[in-house]
Amino acid sequence: MKVFPPDKIRNVSLVGHTGSGKTTLAEALLFRAGAITRLGTVEARNTVTDYDPEEQSRGISLTLALAAFQWKGHKINLIDTPGYADFSGDVHAALRVTDLAVFVVSAVEGIEVQTAYAWKIAEKLNTPRMIFINKLDKERASFDRTLAELRDRFGAGIAPIELPIGNEAAFHGVADLFRDKAYIYDSGKAEVIAMPEHLAEREAEVRDNLVEGIVVSDDAMLESYLEGTNPSVDELERTMATGVAAAKVFPVVCGSAIGPIAVDRLADFIVELGPSPLDRPPVKVMAGDQMIEVAKDPKADPLAFVFKTLADPYVGQISMFKVLSGTLKPETQLTNGRSGQDERLAKIATMFGKETTLVAAAPAGDIVAAAKLQGTKTGDTLAPKHKPVKVPAVDRPSPILATALLPQTQSDDDKLASALHRILEEDSSLTFHRNDETGQTLLSGMGEMHLTISIEKLERKFGVKVDQEPVRVPYRESVSQPSAAEGRHKKQSGGHGQFGVCQLELRPLPPGAGFVFVDKIRGGSIPRQYIPAIEKGVVEAMAKGGIHGYPVVDVEVIVNDGKFHAVDSSEMSFRLAARAGFRQAFEKGSPIVLEPVSAVAITVPPQYQGEVMGDISARRGSVRGSTTTPDGSQVIEAMVPSSEIVRYAIDLRSLTSGWGTFSANHDHYQEMPSHLIERAMATAT
Repeated sequence: MKVFPPDKIRNVSLVGHTGSGKTTLAEALLFRAGAITRLGTVEARNTVTDYDPEEQSRGISLTLALAAFQWKGHKINLIDTPGYADFSGDVHAALRVTDLAVFVVSAVEGIEVQTAYAWKIAEKLNTPRMIFINKLDKERASFDRTLAELRDRFGAGIAPIELPIGNEAAFHGVADLFRDKAYIYDSGKAEVIAMPEHLAEREAEVRDNLVEGIVVSDDAMLESYLEGTNPSVDELERTMATGVAAAKVFPVVCGSAIGPIAVDRLADFIVELGPSPLDRPPVKVMAGDQMIEVAKDPKADPLAFVFKTLADPYVGQISMFKVLSGTLKPETQLTNGRSGQDERLAKIATMFGKETTLVAAAPAGDIVAAAKLQGTKTGDTLAPKHKPVKVPAVDRPSPILATALLPQTQSDDDKLASALHRILEEDSSLTFHRNDETGQTLLSGMGEMHLTISIEKLERKFGVKVDQEPVRVPYRESVSQPSAAEGRHKKQSGGHGQFGVCQLELRPLPPGAGFVFVDKIRGGSIPRQYIPAIEKGVVEAMAKGGIHGYPVVDVEVIVNDGKFHAVDSSEMSFRLAARAGFRQAFEKGSPIVLEPVSAVAITVPPQYQGEVMGDISARRGSVRGSTTTPDGSQVIEAMVPSSEIVRYAIDLRSLTSGWGTFSANHDHYQEMPSHLIERAMATAT
């Protein structure tokens, strides 16, 4: 593919709920552009952007995919994003580097959860937006109902620039409100005709509203319009393009991706109304402690931002990046602003699904890829060695569901950590760590499917097979009343023996107090040099656990008497005596189990508030209050035992039809009701 200047580049992401037709639309755009010779389908598993086996087997997009194509003298870098909630991290990544988000909305289902979620992200990033109302040829499709829903949810900036011609199965074209023309697709390609009479009155009304909405943003155009002069099509499009670039106007077009009907019109509008990289604000980067702006100048020093990493077992690591400034060429050497490591971009390629095509250069604004950048990961910035800068990190969704991984063989165990690091390089929405208390390796992600897919990739890409087991809750134990016991260790086996006796007293401490050791030895009943050994023995016994095997906390241990032998006593003797004494005293102190409690914040639409609060109570939680967000959502704050929300991500989605989100952080430990202990211990082992 030839090199295009920044003003001839359009970076576009397709976003929306799963099933809205994003991948089919991407395929239709590529077909209309002549980039492919036949239309693939999700069902046939032969689309350009759904190429992973996990995507093909499920029929949904699971990761973002880039497909570049040419349209009327422009290069369009098209990013097809997942629409399933578990993979929203890639939506964040795509919206950060594209200059226009095309929201694909089904005319049958209307606005769904992930459409609204992606819109919030785009608002936060101030990403320009356009809307494609899809599936107008399906049963129960309604353009008017969908448009009304868009206006109700997303506000006055929604501006239809096309109307459908025909309903459901009879849908066969669109009316262009700018040009007063109709585009009919009965033959497969657009036939331009005069506006049909049955549409003329409605088209005129909608067009008048559109023109009035456009001219009010330009004082000179407004004055001329009020004097009776109608603006030209070029003037209208130019003014609307300015509003689109500022993320204040959101054009609405329509069609059918599967037809494909009016998909070529969408490509036209992407080129005509969509902003180029030069139309967007300068990039802000960190230079030391200062934030500076970087011009999108192809002649400046090269600067690139890595927004996605692919882990390929054969090719190696593939880094997808946007050129923020300058021009990248093969053999360019840059420095990673995070690690300080030098990276050589031996080859630069544009991507077409899983295929790559080498390019001679990539100017500012372009999106390309390079292989084998070993020290670079998602979110890194590559800059000249003499001018190290970093693109500030942007909030991404935090993992909300964990599973414990159990390697099937010793070989799998040996390779697991390395393979997980490779998976995390590809998907930064995942995390993993080893819980030293429970001894489990925990993989955390955005949902059950996210974790399942990641485990499948572990085996397919890196040959690591693992089983899953429930996540164990890290309980604690303590005493509820004072107790005392004598710890004794005596052993005689010829020569020097072992002898140590210590009197220990245990007292409960307030929650969170931890451990206090008090030395009350008087009169030399235990020599001073053995006191640290007693404390060490107590600490070891507490770590080993109480009657259920969980670490002991919130206890004061007092050593107040004991015995020693001038020859047979040793540090080891008193350590072992302290262990025995602690265990005996603990059993006498009416042991209790402490369970972790999480502070939970749940965001839901108002209609689900009562049901969610009732569910929290059923989980032994206590609601601390609720607040209302600017968009009318309710944020419920509660304290809930952690054992009750191990799989809350799944339950909340079911309870709220996917609209609910939450965050949870450990807050404190509290005593577990005695009647629940036996059940909890049974599920914990």
